[in-house]
Amino acid sequence: MDYRRCVSDNAEPVHIQSDSITPHGQIARDLLHLRSSVSGPRLSPDGERVASVVSTVDLDENTTRTKIWLDGSPITAGPHDGQPTWSPDGRALAFTSRRGEKEGDSTLHILPIGAPGELRTLCKMPDGVGDMSWSPDGRWIAFTSRTRDKRYDAKDVRWQAPRKVERFFSRLNGENWTFDRPMHIYVIAADETTTPRNLTPGEFQHHGITWLSDSSGVITSAQRHANWDRDLASDLYTVLLDGEITPLTKQTGMYQRPSVSPDGTLIAFSGADNSLLYPQNTRIGVMNIDGSERRWISEGLDRTFEGPSHQAAIWLDDQHLLAAAEDRGETHIYQLHVDGRQPAAVTHGPITVTGFDALKNVVASTRDAVDHAAELWLTRGEDDQQVTHVTKRYLRWEKFAVPCNDGSDEIDAWIMRPDGFDPAQRYPVLLNVHGGPFTQYGETFFDEAQFQAAAGFVVLMSNPRGGSGRHTGWAHAILGPKHSVASGTGWGSVDVDDVMAVLDSALDRYGFCDPARVGMLGGSYGGYMATLLASRHGDRFKAICSERSVNNLLTEEWSSDIGSAFRVEHGPDPVEDPDEYLRMSPITFAHDIHVPMLIIHSEEDWRCPISQAEELWMTLRLLERDVTFYRFPGESHELSRSGSPVHRCQRAEIILDWFAGHLGTSP
Repeated sequence: MDYRRCVSDNAEPVHIQSDSITPHGQIARDLLHLRSSVSGPRLSPDGERVASVVSTVDLDENTTRTKIWLDGSPITAGPHDGQPTWSPDGRALAFTSRRGEKEGDSTLHILPIGAPGELRTLCKMPDGVGDMSWSPDGRWIAFTSRTRDKRYDAKDVRWQAPRKVERFFSRLNGENWTFDRPMHIYVIAADETTTPRNLTPGEFQHHGITWLSDSSGVITSAQRHANWDRDLASDLYTVLLDGEITPLTKQTGMYQRPSVSPDGTLIAFSGADNSLLYPQNTRIGVMNIDGSERRWISEGLDRTFEGPSHQAAIWLDDQHLLAAAEDRGETHIYQLHVDGRQPAAVTHGPITVTGFDALKNVVASTRDAVDHAAELWLTRGEDDQQVTHVTKRYLRWEKFAVPCNDGSDEIDAWIMRPDGFDPAQRYPVLLNVHGGPFTQYGETFFDEAQFQAAAGFVVLMSNPRGGSGRHTGWAHAILGPKHSVASGTGWGSVDVDDVMAVLDSALDRYGFCDPARVGMLGGSYGGYMATLLASRHGDRFKAICSERSVNNLLTEEWSSDIGSAFRVEHGPDPVEDPDEYLRMSPITFAHDIHVPMLIIHSEEDWRCPISQAEELWMTLRLLERDVTFYRFPGESHELSRSGSPVHRCQRAEIILDWFAGHLGTSP
């Protein structure tokens, strides 16, 4: 078998030859190097043109390059351009880049479109440019950026003043310290006559920007009340250009991602009414521009309207809007009406919509599928056309369903046959469990599945109870049994039953799966499941990989960047009932682990700190069990998704080599 052939016959694979890596490492390099995808579609005001961002992984430089494309062709040189935003007259595009003199500086630019003129640089910000929006009158551009405390002016950390930490959630995964670098809203004149002006100075963070129709200010989401880190509520606020800030909601839930209707009378938003319950399906709501008559309009579809891009709903007119929702492994765009009538699907088929924009009868969307990364599509009425062709084609998988052991429902599952599949052979199986737990596997391009199948493994995955893409009861099934709002059976209960039911069904249904050579792996909550399965069902597996895992739910509460928030999922406060957390913790049962274990963790993971891996490694080493531990420097919880390309390749090589050594690959 040619381990380097990881694409299907209708595309040419890229090979990067190296004598220093194994064939499994070559698979990962072939899969990542020069792999492109499209994101952030933005329609021009007349609906005739569409801008987007094309990302390409460059292993030689260990980076990901991004460029702005217009109508399927590049218009900027990169290497780090993003967030195209049209001017109201359609004659210019604003975009962000990193073209400052200092490494790490973010810059904001305006590029003329269809008119004479040069590229202009409006400003540079030392800590990035986030959400960005052009005012309806064309005079202003609003954006978010972090505002650094004076301590960061010191020449190095040895000279910095100490931090006085007074709230939870002061340090976030991938962001490091945030309480002394709060996300604020800035505005700058589009004609370069002003410098950036901070509209929201102070300690509070702000996310999302939508302009009032008269361009007098913006609406944003924030947590500006004293007890926000305990009640976890988030509200919508009007922020005027003169600095006046007015709350539109009153700390009763989580209200985010605002979007003002074309006539300026309504605000669409996403969220939920109870901030102390998680997970729960995110809904789409509307309210009057003054915050009155708040109501939910998506309840006809009991799914989470979150979507991979977490973007705000988009208005088609004053009565209709579009939003993305997950549904049993797929993600589609749905049309909603302000009167709350049944949402109607706009896209169809086994795809995941990763981003979209819309204007009347025109929809621009980026979509990926199992066998390719995201491409740009343009839909005009019944005409649905693919605009870009930057991705390669890979392997597909088969979807099947398995009844829950208790007969209450069915579990969605997927199986991918190995590259070069021969039905006369039996293959080793890798059972994958996703993180979250409130997320889903499904009809989307997934590097993990592709490199596992390319290495000769059968790939098996499913969406057990507790995940997203299903009805509310599915998500609530593994809430803690002591939860005061909606109790379930807790982590490590019916979710374990579902995963094992899928494994049993697959081994029975597909004769090419070798039941004597089954491995299992998962990250984050999937890592939790990996460690737990190693103790409870270790005899079913030849090897298990636990990655970026939470192994001790109690110490996770003391050390995670979102520590103190797990009570909204498990129920009681860990100070009042530590035994409830230890009862569900895999580390409690680690003495029952006898299967070989691979532990992978990032040293700058603040979501599941590396101490979680250290606890498991120390325990297994003291018990003299077969355990291998890899630590990745400079990486966060997102190593497998957005870590440096070289580290992502090294991680894949470690995983494939280790499982091949314990399971063997097919002939």
